[in-house]
Amino acid sequence: MSNQTIHATTVLGIVHNGAVAVGADGQATMGNTVAKSNVQKVRKLQNGKILAGFAGSTADAFTLLEKFEEKLNAFGGNMKRAAIELAKDWRTDRYLRKLEAMLIVANSSEILIISGTGDVLEPENGIAAIGSGGNYALSAASALKKHAPHLSAPAMVREGLTIAADLCIYTNHNFVIEELGA
Repeated sequence: MSNQTIHATTVLGIVHNGAVAVGADGQATMGNTVAKSNVQKVRKLQNGKILAGFAGSTADAFTLLEKFEEKLNAFGGNMKRAAIELAKDWRTDRYLRKLEAMLIVANSSEILIISGTGDVLEPENGIAAIGSGGNYALSAASALKKHAPHLSAPAMVREGLTIAADLCIYTNHNFVIEELGA
């Protein structure tokens, strides 16, 4: 079982009404087996000023989170600059190129997706989703933001993750949701 790939998860982030929330489920799978059901895939960084969530191989994601924190420290907490510098390293470093994970990072006003192909994406509508259930969560969050704007960012994240967990076998209902602002 140790040589099987660990599947992705669902991570959803939303910037809405002056607040930012990032949440993820807690499931880690190896092949068709649930390896752990309560992995914490969302972290507060920079003394609670930045949220980061990961999808993909857990060990790879922890490595990327450490590298992202190093970049944040090197660039005085400038999230966008740290993301770009991490993406450059990820694209060019032989060791980092082999890592299989993605990150969503957010501060009080913006949200970014950092991918292993060296991309730093600023998603439309302030909604970012990654992982195997990402498209389900993104669709749900987009509908909620459009048709239920009275909901808070954390409420939208919870609903989006719930829908993803109902549909994606690699996503469970053990959510961790962190918030900035509001």
